Amino acid sequence: MELKQVVAGFTGTENCTITPITNGLINTTYFVENPDSEEKFILQKINTQVFKFPEVITRNHILINTMLENGNYPLQPVIPKSTLNGDFIVKDEEGESWRMLSFIDDTRTFYRIPDLKTAYESAKAVGCFLNMVNPEQLPDIQSPIPDFINFEKRIVDYQTSLRYANENLLKNAEPEIETMNELLFLPQKWIEMEKNGLLPKRIIHGDPNVRNILFDKNSRPLAVIDLDTVTVSTILYDFGDMARSYTNTLDEDDGNAEDNFNPQIYRTVKEGFLLYLKGKLNFEELENLDYAAQTVIYIQAIRFLTDYLNGNSYYATKYADHNLDRTRNQLELLKGLRKYLHVD
Repeated sequence: MELKQVVAGFTGTENCTITPITNGLINTTYFVENPDSEEKFILQKINTQVFKFPEVITRNHILINTMLENGNYPLQPVIPKSTLNGDFIVKDEEGESWRMLSFIDDTRTFYRIPDLKTAYESAKAVGCFLNMVNPEQLPDIQSPIPDFINFEKRIVDYQTSLRYANENLLKNAEPEIETMNELLFLPQKWIEMEKNGLLPKRIIHGDPNVRNILFDKNSRPLAVIDLDTVTVSTILYDFGDMARSYTNTLDEDDGNAEDNFNPQIYRTVKEGFLLYLKGKLNFEELENLDYAAQTVIYIQAIRFLTDYLNGNSYYATKYADHNLDRTRNQLELLKGLRKYLHVD
């Protein structure tokens, strides 16, 4: 089935222009424009190696949108487009799953936070999103990626990769492996807090990276996008991932990064994040924001390193050491944060 036929399954016409968007890490993405109706969409082939149940992420997305609409959400939602048959997934001849989403025009995205104002507005937008989702619907949200925020499993996966990795890969990553092993204690507190029920289960975004916020031309947030990773977990994960992605002054692919942590942005992110949420978080959540930032950066580093040792099977890579460079970048970021917090 050709791309135009996939598009026709949603729009009813093959007379659409289809342009690849190449900056995604997981799904294959296209911009679609229908010249007849002047409608614009995002088309994505869902990476079923990552999202094994595409119907789950679509159902979650619709549930989240319903919550936002009922709560007078001030930002714009991204709407899944139904197929001509009333479903939300088109299957091609190879069994691949495709979905189409509404396109928000006249927007821009950032790959790095450019200034303190954008950091604050971005964190505020995510905090607003998290504040609007209804905790009463926790049971309705299904996990799109089992064990996505299971740090105990992340460590086991890493240790397994050490046992089975190619010797050349192990040698090439020796300094990073040494650092990772020295900091292996870091996630243990998180694991224990979860086991003891100290961290409330909440609906979280799961990937609140700055890339997943759309801005207008004046750098005001318009939408929080990419709800594929929406799940039920601790809100500390979202704060930690925001701290991780917002405070990095360099591209996360830069393996030669030095001093890439920005403390001013970190303080600003925390302020923006808490604007809507401070009154809702419990003592353990408020007291462990700094710890969460360290832990999430560490876990992201371990994920990049694990994928490198496994032969780059999860993240899209452009060269052999791409994931190793990402690992180095995250470890440098973690070093800067721990120095700022006086724990290094």
